Amino acid sequence: MVRSYPGLMHERLVDRNPVVPADQLVAQMVPPAMFDEVSFESYIPDPNEPSQAAAVKTAAEFVSKIGKIRGGKRGLFGRRSQPQGAGLYLDGGFGVGKTHLLASIFHSAPSPKAFGTFVELTHVVGALGFNKAVEELSSHSVLCIDEFELDDPGDTMLVSRLLTELSARGVSIVATSNTLPGQLGEGRFAAQDFLREIKKLASIFETIRVDGPDYRHRDLPPAPDPVDSAELTERAEAIPGATLDDFDELCAHLSTLHPSRYGKLVEGVPAVFLEGVHPAKDQSVALRLVVLADRMYDASIPVTVSGAKLDEIFTPEMLAGGYRKKYLRATSRLLALSRFEVAAG
Repeated sequence: MVRSYPGLMHERLVDRNPVVPADQLVAQMVPPAMFDEVSFESYIPDPNEPSQAAAVKTAAEFVSKIGKIRGGKRGLFGRRSQPQGAGLYLDGGFGVGKTHLLASIFHSAPSPKAFGTFVELTHVVGALGFNKAVEELSSHSVLCIDEFELDDPGDTMLVSRLLTELSARGVSIVATSNTLPGQLGEGRFAAQDFLREIKKLASIFETIRVDGPDYRHRDLPPAPDPVDSAELTERAEAIPGATLDDFDELCAHLSTLHPSRYGKLVEGVPAVFLEGVHPAKDQSVALRLVVLADRMYDASIPVTVSGAKLDEIFTPEMLAGGYRKKYLRATSRLLALSRFEVAAG
């Protein structure tokens, strides 16, 4: 339990039960706030990596292609036919600006349009149901999917089917890989893997390489030392609106919420404090924490903990399993959030 300190009050995430109406699930599919202002012009290609400048040019050309597709073509008797959507796959290593380019495509494309990670997309389909998701997205000019994943065959098949339906209705699709600093020689998600898994659509995708510095052999930075419970509470009390939760209570609360609500759960929170952090007890808990870490990272919310270090949440057994890339990405993001400056009130 979270310890109680006389005279001190704090907010808790476990007291929040956000509701996201079905009609808002698709509407909230936009790039994270950190990519609100990006554009093709603000992408600075590395002069030593010519593929980056080429990728910017191709991405910008793709936007004009999207507009022509949504305009349709006049067919027999003047009827407007809807051609198949176009496809673009940005294939490259970690930290080369693929998400920047993806968000730039989103910002430049005609509305309506949608942007989300592969995981967010599966959550939206799960919450709405397949047919409703197709209905909601079919009028969009483009669907931008960041961090396309292959670690769950069921999810991959679901999304592949969704993309097939949407493409047939004229929705263009842009995807990036879920590449990560691949410790222990782990290879990156490659274009051929993506095309193999969406083989029904492979012919519409143009694959663009975005090369850059190889971060695969860099270790994650060391995790900061946890603070004691008294200091944790003191820091939380100093920041208006910050939340302080017991780790186990928060994990239990997450199990009661659909992952599509996690973004709403942390909306407006200036800092998150967690007491009694320890390794996740099982895979289901760990995967919920991955989604929470993604939503906190999207919102740039600082995280401070007591108990175990943030790089100990996912056990060695988990890191050796099929969801390794998810866990490494979540750890990397949590460590980044632990270094964000927190302004006291």
